[in-house]
Amino acid sequence: MIRAKVWFRCAAMHDPVMPILVKPAVIGWKGKNRIIDLTIEREFSGPELVQRMKGWITVDPRRAIEIFEKYGRLKCFDTGELVVEVEDPADLDTLRREISEAFGDQCDVERIAKGS
Repeated sequence: MIRAKVWFRCAAMHDPVMPILVKPAVIGWKGKNRIIDLTIEREFSGPELVQRMKGWITVDPRRAIEIFEKYGRLKCFDTGELVVEVEDPADLDTLRREISEAFGDQCDVERIAKGS
């Protein structure tokens, strides 16, 4: 398994940025007839996090997710960082080439060294 950090171009500052999950989403309910004091915390999946970046990054999140999922799987690490997991180095090279063709310098992946 090969992991790589996912970097997008920030629409406001034009710097490379990685969306991170700072804390889980808190989901609750509003009852029509009574108060419901129940909430759950839920982490976003990698694709959910990217989808929520629409307007904050310079690429189309749906198109980015489509390309990433052709070659691997988007995940949020326990640290909140967004990564893509691929099976072999050839998949990472092909993914890198396709995102470069689709987005130019607006999106990139950075391989994570083993042990990091």
